[in-house]
Amino acid sequence: MFPKEKVNNLDSVHKTSATLVDALETSARRVPDRGIAIFDRRGQNAERRSYAELSAAALRAAWLLAAAGIAPGDRVLISLPTSWNLLEIYFGAIYRGAFPVLLAPSGALGGAAAHSKKIVALLEMLGPKRFICDESTRQQLLEFDADADTNAMEAASLSLTYAELIALAPVPGMGRRNASPGDLAFMQLTSGSTGRARAVKIKHSSVVHNALAMGHATGVTESDRVVCWLPLNHDMGLVGCLMFSLVHGLDLWLLRPDTFLARPKLWLQTLSKHGGTLSPAPNFAYQLCVERVKSEELDGVDLAQWRCALTGAEMIRPETCAAFNATFAASQFAPQHWRPCYGLAEGTLAVTIDTKCEGIRSLPVSTGLGGDDVNEVVCAGAPVIDTAIRIVAPGGSSESLSDGKIGEIWAKGPGVFAGYYNDEPATSEALHEGWLRTGDLGFLKEGELYITGRTKDLLIINGHNFMPHEFEWIAEGVCGGGGSLRSGAFSVSKGSTGEQAVLIVEAPGDIGDLGALEHDVRSRVGRTLGLPLFDLVFLKRGQIPKTSSGKVQRAELRRRYLDGKLERLNP
Repeated sequence: MFPKEKVNNLDSVHKTSATLVDALETSARRVPDRGIAIFDRRGQNAERRSYAELSAAALRAAWLLAAAGIAPGDRVLISLPTSWNLLEIYFGAIYRGAFPVLLAPSGALGGAAAHSKKIVALLEMLGPKRFICDESTRQQLLEFDADADTNAMEAASLSLTYAELIALAPVPGMGRRNASPGDLAFMQLTSGSTGRARAVKIKHSSVVHNALAMGHATGVTESDRVVCWLPLNHDMGLVGCLMFSLVHGLDLWLLRPDTFLARPKLWLQTLSKHGGTLSPAPNFAYQLCVERVKSEELDGVDLAQWRCALTGAEMIRPETCAAFNATFAASQFAPQHWRPCYGLAEGTLAVTIDTKCEGIRSLPVSTGLGGDDVNEVVCAGAPVIDTAIRIVAPGGSSESLSDGKIGEIWAKGPGVFAGYYNDEPATSEALHEGWLRTGDLGFLKEGELYITGRTKDLLIINGHNFMPHEFEWIAEGVCGGGGSLRSGAFSVSKGSTGEQAVLIVEAPGDIGDLGALEHDVRSRVGRTLGLPLFDLVFLKRGQIPKTSSGKVQRAELRRRYLDGKLERLNP
């Protein structure tokens, strides 16, 4: 019926009906010497606990959550840094049968006011029984309420700190709930890179299957070790590292995201010191290492064993991968160990993974109006086990397009989410007869997927379609961004002239002649894409809003631009 879709099937031996609780307790029995090590803020000292210790701590946390009035089916919003406190409460909620929802702690989302505003919005959407945070976040909410006349006071009243939780008298008879594979396990917040965040409902069977499917695609073995700095509120960190390691019973080393951003060399040093073999990251993290890690800091660092350098979560840039290869060749990084992948929260995580182990492979895609200019688009691999993908015309029929034709990516399989919490219209829009309409654009070539952009980010100017990254890559190529410096493109309506392109760029520190830089960016956009920029805005480093995983929040950036809230640098 669908000749252009790609389907892989998992041998029945690998199928599972386990829940996350089953998976944790199985790993606790099967590999009692393995577990998770969590580094302090400096990234120097780590506290390690076995899976057996995590299971015991989670059960006790479930008793404490019961004492706090949390019942099966309740939502629990958690905003804590990567820590054992976080893991105990998170898995305690799952043991209890409640649905934990992770939110990045304050500081990762652009300031106290923005964080408080997001908390208030999430509490309204989720209606959680409790909001678990630290004391500073509670005080932040109280101050925000006084300044902004919001519902932050109510949010603060729902808050519970770890110290307050463990001071309660546990209720042992009200702990572990016997969940079924088809029951909800937790909710993931979407990144909000293209609009407001939504809560994605994930079943036990979906997350366990996704972890097994990723293991199948990466050829996981008993000797593998995982290193992760990604925020656990992000699907790549939560499912791709934490749940993946737990289900397979692998040792996991966790760095805090802010530690990595301040000292990216610690990621590479941790991989080397602890024999990390699998570690994922978005493109910007690899670029940040290229820009910020000096060769003299890598004495003794050996990356030869890093056999799966997974890259995804945002557009993958071939030039970043090539620069990483060159920069870390002396540390024995092997280019064939790149594993481009594609996933999203609504797919639990993984949809495709490159399994060929041939390094970065790409195909040219025309970007210019006349077809003279091209971008290299990276292959994100084939669908993971039991998963199908198809390409359909955006906004058109559900009939599959032929190989090489760009359209919207649809996915179907055990990882497809159970819907958005408290948002039936968005759920109906995203799901069509069991297919997930991802909102991402791409094409298939010989059964493998190539990502070209997002339908919601599409700029339609003078009747022609452009993707934001086409503008952004040009700007970052001129300004040297892509790692710590980012850019964002979007369109604005200008009456009778229609939609026009706007490009926002974080300027480098050694800015020099900003007027000359502006001329260079405008000229290259004109030559490459065949249209003028309506506006080009330079900002200081760190002024472009990003998600906790580093994605540019284009919708928020556009809102700030239209509201006149961007502090321009004058050329």
